[in-house]
Amino acid sequence: MLKGRKYDVFARARRPARSRRHEILAYPDGAQFVFDTGKAIEVEGGYCALPDGDLLDAYSNAVVRAVERVGPSVVRIHPMLDDPRMGGVGSGFAIGEGGLILTNSHVIQGASRFVVITAEGRSLTARCVGDDPDTDLALIKIDQAADIPVARLGDSKKLRRGQLVIAIGAPLGFEATVTTGVVSAMGRSLRGERGRLVEDLIQTDAALNPGNSGGPLVNSTGEVVGVATAIIAGYQGLCFAVAANTARFVIAELLVHGHVRRGSIGLVAQQAPIPPALARATGLHQPYAVYVAHVDLGGPAAKAGLREGDLLVAADDQPLTGLDDLLRALDHHSIGRAIAFTVIRQARLMSVTVTPKLRKPGA
Repeated sequence: MLKGRKYDVFARARRPARSRRHEILAYPDGAQFVFDTGKAIEVEGGYCALPDGDLLDAYSNAVVRAVERVGPSVVRIHPMLDDPRMGGVGSGFAIGEGGLILTNSHVIQGASRFVVITAEGRSLTARCVGDDPDTDLALIKIDQAADIPVARLGDSKKLRRGQLVIAIGAPLGFEATVTTGVVSAMGRSLRGERGRLVEDLIQTDAALNPGNSGGPLVNSTGEVVGVATAIIAGYQGLCFAVAANTARFVIAELLVHGHVRRGSIGLVAQQAPIPPALARATGLHQPYAVYVAHVDLGGPAAKAGLREGDLLVAADDQPLTGLDDLLRALDHHSIGRAIAFTVIRQARLMSVTVTPKLRKPGA
C-alpha cells in the first residue's frame, strides 16, 4: 500500500504543471491601462520625474507666464532730492487703481516727491501716502492719470522652502530685470541699516541688487508673495523680502491712517515649526508657531513671564502660525488690553497674559 502511494506521488510530479496564465491575465472589467508617454504622471504621494528637456521647458514656461502677468505692474522709482548726486533708485509695483504703488520705506526716505518710470517708459510724478519703517514698506501715489496693471498679492503663508520664486525690479537702474531662485527660509528677522528690526521676512537666493528694493517677489502662478527689501553685501544668495501677508496688513493701515498703529510686547520672534512629537504631546494640530528669540528687559512680555525659547501658539485662542498672525494680534485694538497667549514651554502648554503698550513709530 505504501509502495502504491509512492508511485502515485511520482506520477503526479511528472505531470506538466497546469498553466495559470489565463488567471494572471484575467483583468477585471473596466480596468484602465496607463502607458509611459515620457510626461509627468500624477501618482499617489507625488509625481513621476519629468525628462530633463520637459522639466526645463516647464520651468521656463512658469517663469515666463509669471513675468508676463506681473511685469507690467513694476515701476522704477527715483526720489526727487535737492542734491541729485544723493538720489538713488528703487523699484515698486502697482497694488491699486489710480496709480497706488507699494515700495520700501528706505527707498522714499529723504524725499516727498518722486519720479516713477513705468514698464512702458512713461515718466510720471508721485507723492507719499504712508510710510512704515518698522516693516520697511511705504505707499506712494502717482499724480497723473495712469492705467498701470495691478499686481495681485498672494498668501505668503503657503510658501514652502525650496519653492520657486521670481524677483522683478530695476537693479542698478536696469528696469524690468528678472531673476529666479527658491525660498530658502521663512519668518526671518533682520536689523535694517537704521537699526530697526524688520520681522517676518522671506529669505531667498533669487539675486537682488541695489535698485531691486521695493520690487515684487512672485510665485510661479504670478502672485506677489513678498516685497524685496534687503541684501547682505558680500554674501551671495542671502536676500530678503517682506512677506505679502504682512504687506497686506500694513497697506490697510497706511491707506486709513498714513502710518501703522500697533501694540508692542517687547520681544524679538520668528516663525518656527512645531516638531511632530511635541505637537502630539500637547494635542496641537498647527504646523508652525512663533519662537521667542529675545525678550526686552522691563517690557510687557518680560513682566508677564515670557522667556526666550518659548513657543507662542495662540493669542486669545487664535492660532499663531507666523509673525503675520502676531502682528495682527498686536494691532491698535490690542494696546492696553490684556491678551492671553498660549505658550509651549518645556513640552507643556501654559497660558501667559500680556498687556501690550503703544509702539512708538521707529522704536
